[in-house]
Formats: sequence, structure tokens, C-alpha cells
Amino acid sequence: MITKQKRANYHVAWLLLVAALVTLVSTPALAGEYDNALKGVNAYDAVFEVSQGDPKIANIVFWAVKNAYEVSEVKALKNAPRIAVVFHGPAVKLISSDSKPFNAGEWAEVEKFQETLRQMKKDGVTLEVCLYAAKVMGVDKATIMPEIDQVGNGFVSVIGYQMQGYTVVRVP
Repeated sequence: MITKQKRANYHVAWLLLVAALVTLVSTPALAGEYDNALKGVNAYDAVFEVSQGDPKIANIVFWAVKNAYEVSEVKALKNAPRIAVVFHGPAVKLISSDSKPFNAGEWAEVEKFQETLRQMKKDGVTLEVCLYAAKVMGVDKATIMPEIDQVGNGFVSVIGYQMQGYTVVRVP
């Protein structure tokens, strides 16, 4: 039979083990997940240069793009993040209302992607499409989402943002 003292010791040991595990697991969160990366950062400005046109991959990547400006450590910076996205190449098909280039499964992914872009626009993200790329890819500019600003040459936009201090993140 276990004595009361042994039972108490057993419970204390379990409590200490649980406390140690909680401390171990929460230490990175308490220290700040991005302390090294964001050390001394006041401005968080990025332009995502997007050319890849696979809708399933776009949804995976744009979860990360959206998360990059939504994480609490970025929101806590002195200045609000400024994010821009410039579409060119096959990616212009993903921002069109024309479903012909896609099968049913792919189109469902395109619609999901476009909803993410609508939310990003509401978040204040600047969205632009290269009309030269749209022309080359056979995308009618009238079918481009209204949330996307149309520019003649997306490279001018990317270079312009870079000259303003934005970091260029390529999504090939």
C-alpha cells in the first residue's frame, strides 16, 4: 500500500515534470521567435515578385506571404508593414476570371487564391499586374480582378519599390 507521503512525493514529481516541460516548450515563444531576424528593424517593407502559375502552389505560398505581415512580431514593429505584390508571367492567369486554362479542381484552387488576394487587399496590401505579361499570356485585361492595379510593365514596379527601400522577394 502506498503511503500518503509517497503519494504526495509522486504528485510533486509529476508537477515538477509538467512545469519543466511547459517551461521548455514555451521558452522560444517567450524569447521571441524572430528576435534575430527583426533585431533593430523599424520598417518592414517587401515586394513579392510573383511569376509561378500553379494555383495549388500559389495557395501554399500565399499563406506564408500573408502570414509574413500578420505575425505579432511584425505587427509590433515601430512602423506598420508595407507589402506589395507584382504579378507577371504565368501568375497573371491566376488573377483572371477566365476559367478556361484550368480544370475544375484547379479552378477551385484559383477561386481560393483570389479570395486570399481580396483579403490581402483589405489588409492594405498593394496588388499589381504587369499588362505586358497579361498580353503575352493571352489574358484579357478586362478579366483581371478589380482589386489588382494594372501597370504597363511589372519590372518598373518591382524596381521602383526596391528603390524605395522595399526588399524584393521572388516567387518564381
